[in-house]
Amino acid sequence: MSNNAIIFISVALILSALSFAMDRQKTIAGFKRGWQMFSRMLLPFLNILIIVSVVLYLISPDDIQHYLGAGSGLLGFAIAAVVGSITLIPAFISYPIAAGLLQQGASYAVVGTFMTTLMMVGVVTLPLEIKYLGRQAAVIRNVLNFFAAIAIGLLIGVIL
Repeated sequence: MSNNAIIFISVALILSALSFAMDRQKTIAGFKRGWQMFSRMLLPFLNILIIVSVVLYLISPDDIQHYLGAGSGLLGFAIAAVVGSITLIPAFISYPIAAGLLQQGASYAVVGTFMTTLMMVGVVTLPLEIKYLGRQAAVIRNVLNFFAAIAIGLLIGVIL
């Protein structure tokens, strides 16, 4: 276990004990609600993690390096931006995916583009956005965020 994990767990235990000492009922209620949220998220999280693991196993590191690596150029950015824009994955699940892509040889710039479009662009959620924000605002928001994600990915590439 890493030092960061030990620190975070220790802080969580100390704060939980402090909360329990201050108000047992609220702390217990909070733990129950947290457990319910965790149990609802666990199955989808495991399903996506399994699917991604199988896909990363089936796709060779050479292919990932070729299409998403440092030498992939605009094609790598385009693939990452499009896949990130149309994929609907919660943020906490996307981090292990990004780590897996990096381990398989994808470049930081391309993974940065993928992660940024994943968080900021929502092709799947566009109809809902149009309903609440209006067509023009929703489309402008998504288009600007798409280009911002590519710019962020390029900036990551320059820095790293």
